[in-house]
Amino acid sequence: MKNRRAQVSQAPTNPRPTGAPARFDVADLYRGPLGDVDPRPPEGVPPDEKLRQAYFWIVNHAIISPFYDLEFVDAPPASFTLGEQKTRLVLPTAQSYSSYVLLPLLNLAVRRRCLLVGGPGRGKTVIATLLGLLAGYTPREMKQGIQHGQPQMTIADLLGNPLPSSLVSAASMEEIKIAWRKWLGMRVKIIDEYNRIPTRTQSALLTVMADDYAELYDQVYECPPAAWYLTANDDAGGGTYQVIEALRDRIDVVVKALHFNTRFLGELLERVESGQKPEDLVPPEIVFTQAELDRMEREVRAVHLPPALLRRIEFFASEFEFFEQAGRTIEYQTKDTVKVAAVPFETFKVSADDLGAQTKNGLSVRALTTCLVFAKALAWFRGNQEVGFDDVRQILPFVLHDKLVQFRDAAFFDVPENAPYRSDLVGWIRVLFDRACQEYDRLGRDKADPVREALETFDRGLEGLDEPTVDLRLAALERQLLEIEQGGKIYGHLFDDVLALKYLHQRYTNYRTWLRARGTPG
Repeated sequence: MKNRRAQVSQAPTNPRPTGAPARFDVADLYRGPLGDVDPRPPEGVPPDEKLRQAYFWIVNHAIISPFYDLEFVDAPPASFTLGEQKTRLVLPTAQSYSSYVLLPLLNLAVRRRCLLVGGPGRGKTVIATLLGLLAGYTPREMKQGIQHGQPQMTIADLLGNPLPSSLVSAASMEEIKIAWRKWLGMRVKIIDEYNRIPTRTQSALLTVMADDYAELYDQVYECPPAAWYLTANDDAGGGTYQVIEALRDRIDVVVKALHFNTRFLGELLERVESGQKPEDLVPPEIVFTQAELDRMEREVRAVHLPPALLRRIEFFASEFEFFEQAGRTIEYQTKDTVKVAAVPFETFKVSADDLGAQTKNGLSVRALTTCLVFAKALAWFRGNQEVGFDDVRQILPFVLHDKLVQFRDAAFFDVPENAPYRSDLVGWIRVLFDRACQEYDRLGRDKADPVREALETFDRGLEGLDEPTVDLRLAALERQLLEIEQGGKIYGHLFDDVLALKYLHQRYTNYRTWLRARGTPG
C-alpha cells in the first residue's frame, strides 16, 4: 500500500500529438544521433512535466479530490441536463483538472498568494503543507513554519523578539538585535486561519506579504520571494477579526475546498487503517530544487499571450469600472470615485442589465497583472508555449473571485435562473467573461477597432510628422468621438475608448504646439 501511494505517474503525463512542437531542453543536445537513447537522469525532467507529475500524485494518492472543475475539450463533449435548475453537466474530452490541487501548484510556480477557503477538516492545511514539502522542506520544518492565526497573536509572535541583552546594552534603536522567526526566511509561507489574527498584527503581516520584508525596532529583515498559502473557513473576510482590505487585496487567487464525495469513503478507510499521512509519503522524484523553482517562474513568464486574446481580456476588464452617476467630470465617472467618497453604492439607482451593473467595483492593476500571470501559468502547465482562450476562461474566476464585488441587487440576479450566481462566484465570473466575449464578437472588434488602430499608429512615434499630418490625425480622433456621442448610452468599453481618444488628442495637440513653437513649416 505504501509503495502504491508513493507511485509517480509515468512521463509524459500529458502526451502531445505527433508532430507537435517540442519544448527545447538543454539535455536534448546530449541525445544520440537517432534520438532513441535518453541519458537524462530523473531529475532532468522539465519543470512543467515534473509539476504535472506532482499534480497527479496529489490527486491520485494524497488528497481525495475527485473533481474536474477546470474543464478542457478537444472534441465535441457529451453533455447532460440535470435537476430542476437544468444544470448542464459536461464530460471533458481533454485533460482536465481539480482547481483545489492545480491552483495551489500554479501558485508555487509563480510565487504568489493563494487563499484556501473551506470548512474545518477539508484539508486546507494539508494541501499547503504538501506544497512546502514539494519545495524541499522537511515535515518538521513545515510544522514549525506554519503560523496559526489566533486572537492573542502579537506582532512579536509573528515576526520575532528583541534579544533582552541588546535591549539593556543598546545605545540606539539600530543596536537592538532581533531574534527573527525562522518562517520569514522560508520560500513557502503558510498562514493558517488568517482571519483570526488581530488587526494590528494583520498590518505587520501585510508588510511581509506585500513588500517582502519585516520590521521591528527599526530593524529590517529581507524576506526571499515566496509562495504564500493562507487558509480561512469563509471567503467573506470575517472570522474572529475582520480582515483588513489591504491584506485581502494582496491575495492573488482564491481556491475553494470542495465537499467530500462519500463514494470515496473506502479510500478514507484505507488511510485510517494504514495510519499513513500524505505528508510522510511525498516521493523524492517530485521534490523541486530552488533552481527548478526559479526556472519554473522564468518559463511561465516566457509563455506568449497572443495580441488578439489580450484584446478580449482588455474588453472584458473595461466593463466594470465605469459608473456614470459617480460624477460630472468624465475621468471621475468611476466606481472608485464612489468608494473613495464613502458614499454607499446602494444609494444609486442601478437598473441596467449590462455587465458593469453587476459589480460594485472595477479591476485594479494588481488584479489584471495576476490574471495575466496565472493565465500564462495554466498554459505552461498544460505544455503549451502560448496562452489559449480556454486558459483565460478557466483561470479568471479563481483570480477575480475576491476582486470583483457583486452588486447583488442588480437586475441580472433577479432573474430566477441567475439567482444561484449570488453564491456561485466561479460560475458568475465565467458568465461575465462569456457575455463580454459575445459582445466583443457582436461588435466585430477583431475585424475593426479604430481606437486600437489609433493607439498603434501613435506608438510608432511622432518623429518626422509634419503639422498637416497631425491635423489629419486630430480630426480623425474627433470623428471617432462624434460617433460615440451619436450612439447615446456609454458602456464600460466605450468609456475607456473615450479616455484613450482624449489622451491621444492631447498628445498630438502638445506635439503640434511644439512644432509651431519651433517654427516648423507646415
